[in-house]
Amino acid sequence: MDKQRDFVLRTIEERGVKFVRLWFTDVVGTLKSVAIAPAEVEGAFTEGIGFDGSAIEGLSRTFESDLLAYPDPTTFQTLPWRGDIDPTARMFCDITTPDGEPAVSDPRNVLKRTLARAADRGFTFYTHPEIEFYLLKSSKYGETGPEPVDSAGYFDNVPGGTAHDFRRRSVRMLEDLGISVEFSHHEAGPGQNEIDLRYADALTTADNIMTFRTVIKEVAIEQGVYATFMPKPFSLQPGSGMHTHLSLFEGDANAFYEPGAQYQLSKIGRQFIAGLLRHASEISAVTNQFVNSYKRLWGGVGPDKLAEAPSFICWGHNNRSALVRVPLYKPNKGQSARVEYRAIDSAANPYLAFSLLLAAGMKGIEEGYELPPEAEDDVWALTDRERRALGYDPLPASLDHAIQQMEESELVAETLGEQVFNYVLANKRAEWRDYRSQVTPFELQRNLEIL
Repeated sequence: MDKQRDFVLRTIEERGVKFVRLWFTDVVGTLKSVAIAPAEVEGAFTEGIGFDGSAIEGLSRTFESDLLAYPDPTTFQTLPWRGDIDPTARMFCDITTPDGEPAVSDPRNVLKRTLARAADRGFTFYTHPEIEFYLLKSSKYGETGPEPVDSAGYFDNVPGGTAHDFRRRSVRMLEDLGISVEFSHHEAGPGQNEIDLRYADALTTADNIMTFRTVIKEVAIEQGVYATFMPKPFSLQPGSGMHTHLSLFEGDANAFYEPGAQYQLSKIGRQFIAGLLRHASEISAVTNQFVNSYKRLWGGVGPDKLAEAPSFICWGHNNRSALVRVPLYKPNKGQSARVEYRAIDSAANPYLAFSLLLAAGMKGIEEGYELPPEAEDDVWALTDRERRALGYDPLPASLDHAIQQMEESELVAETLGEQVFNYVLANKRAEWRDYRSQVTPFELQRNLEIL
């Protein structure tokens, strides 16, 4: 760590960095930032930067508000959108109490705790997100809703189009930040795009997702458009998900991989999936944390509405209608066995969401959960009676339903810790209460003149 700190201090001097931004998130995943002068960085490494934690959503209670932010030197990167004008760098922080203990409410620490428990069993957790978002002409909207930058569709090539240039600029900027990109393309909705990050350990991925969101917003400002990670900004278009591929490694060996097994999926991999399925409803208030998230999950079922969000709890091999998908095995890639969780949306707090996905999967391994039969049919096309007969329970249909499921979950309470658990519930109850009290344009249009 001392070598890494020396590297940071040397790089700041050599590149003429004028400001260093220290980043962390609140409990709902909003990025927080404080800028310090280069002369303060060495002191920040050893003594931290103090701040009022009670002023940050869910981070501490008023009577224990003093917290310290310690920059993680392994996350140091210069911010490419600043260019040569006042060069600026950033580092993610770990939050501690004044006596040096990790803050129990720090989302990054929640993930580190969960990863440590998996490491005690010999596992390293890797994730690979496919992040969707919409590009709009502006954040303003009228009676017909927001205005997308184009009318293109899935994999469309739009020569000279805004989205094409936007993705190219964003990918180059991400690569400059040391974040490897695997794919980028236009998604199914007008103005909708997807950029897939290359797999990494879950903590690095969560940091990368927070950086990704900032890059996308910065490039949008640069190009005169607006980017949103809102799960469902258009009622008749697909929502924006963050399908995430998951795998466990034991040393250099993929614990999900077993040559000769069905789909090359090991017993550990099958138990991990079983854990995801059993606890999916309980973790939904975190993987899908907004009222609008459930418009994506339930806003349109079937290929006629271009909906690929899962609504029912089941798994399948290469079945995109299932909640958990086992992607097509590629023999030439060796130990490529992995599972894809398709419910999570791109507005989730990645630190808390990855913590719960890992905890659910590990619970399946520890308790020896049995994997139910796979879904071989298009789950969206089945009738409710057929789905019930096959045991495909629905995911929560609203944030209110998700809150009720989370309230009863020992797994979520244990993983998040009492303070984060209680704050997330309080925050989400307040959101649902505010939403429920609204009189919507739908109600006025449908009822005002006839009732």
